[in-house]
Amino acid sequence: MTETVISAPTRISADNPDWNRLKAAATELQALQVQDGSIPVAAEHPAARTHIAGIIESIGALAPLFPHDEAYLAAVTRDFEAWAEAGFGVPDFLSSLLAFQPQQQRQDGLQHVVIFPMYTQNGSSSRLVEAVLIEVIWPDFIAGLEAGDYSNRLFVPIRFLDFTPGYNTNSAVLFPETVGVRQTPTFTWGAIFADREAARFRRVLRAAADITSLELPAGAAELLEDQELTEATFVMWDLIHDRTHMRGDLPFDPFMIKQRMPFFLYSLEELRCDLTAFRESVRIEKDEDAEPEARRHAKLVQYAIIFDRIFRFAITGSRVRNYDGLGGQLLFAWLHQHRVLHWTDSRLSIDWEHVAEAVIALGARIDELYWRSIDRPKTAHWLAAYQLISGTVTPHPASVWARGPEALPLAGPPRGLTDQVLDDEFPLSMFYEALEKKMRPVIDSTAGITGGSVL
Repeated sequence: MTETVISAPTRISADNPDWNRLKAAATELQALQVQDGSIPVAAEHPAARTHIAGIIESIGALAPLFPHDEAYLAAVTRDFEAWAEAGFGVPDFLSSLLAFQPQQQRQDGLQHVVIFPMYTQNGSSSRLVEAVLIEVIWPDFIAGLEAGDYSNRLFVPIRFLDFTPGYNTNSAVLFPETVGVRQTPTFTWGAIFADREAARFRRVLRAAADITSLELPAGAAELLEDQELTEATFVMWDLIHDRTHMRGDLPFDPFMIKQRMPFFLYSLEELRCDLTAFRESVRIEKDEDAEPEARRHAKLVQYAIIFDRIFRFAITGSRVRNYDGLGGQLLFAWLHQHRVLHWTDSRLSIDWEHVAEAVIALGARIDELYWRSIDRPKTAHWLAAYQLISGTVTPHPASVWARGPEALPLAGPPRGLTDQVLDDEFPLSMFYEALEKKMRPVIDSTAGITGGSVL
């Protein structure tokens, strides 16, 4: 596949009047929709048609500024028209989704106007009409990495310019899986808002370092002062993380098919991908033949992974099957128990000279689990995964799983094992309980944050 290069693309700002008309019409349309995206109340259909007319008119005005999205904007216009003509049932925007192919146009600063009926992960669970004005983040050193050892043709890093209410949340992804369609197509791209990831990282790390009296190394301190530098760092992290889901000695599809299985298995899969990104960043940093910007960002990726996981991941969200939270807890406890992270005299410190070795060792343990599990039945894999985690993070005292195989219903279907996992199988430690109380307002304040937010 050859990527399209757009020469001197036109750029618009969030105050563009046609964009604002589109955004307003979409927002008003949301108020008429129910969770599946339909508009079941016939009395509201005239208003819905008025809002859709406004959306179509705005798309028509914006389209000349986005010639690289000509096919998509024409298709989404037809999908809106067809939805209205069919009486506003469950929306089907398959045609326009297939026409939108941003992975073919990865060019730094290239903008897209995107509008679909969709839910927003970690945001709205309803398939409402959402619109985002975005631009691609694609530094030269990232293009070089992707063209070399870290190919990932589906990966599209982006930046918020403006958005409808579904993105005034914690959602930091634009995924085709979320769009309302009549049948599931083959997904060819996935977009991640690196500016939101970077902005919330900077806000959380600043507060956490202050609360724990942590002295940051120079590179990490530099991330706090430079949003664009942090965005590029997260793009590099995400590039390697995202491709890792599809690579390695994997038990039969450990993550990509949404199976009913204990949430701690998702913890290990996400952590595996992050620790792979960490390991590869150590390799790039030490590679004297690598591009200087890649080497510079490789060191920063290591800081980002450690600090985002131990400070933000571990205490963000509810304690109900929080797999990212558990992954953060596991990394923190592993580093502490390997004596490279210290909480002494109410101060947090990290022995940076020995951190990489410890982090890579945890990644190797997970890789070993995966490699051995190819030869194991599902139940044995689950038990081995639990043993790996519980060897470092203490389970809930009431846990059935913690009592071992003898206490579990091994004779029945695997679902019985999943039902025995507590919602909070691995509660927060005393350290994290205290930290979470102090950090909660900061974590909550990052909802809706963007790179343009005041930090």
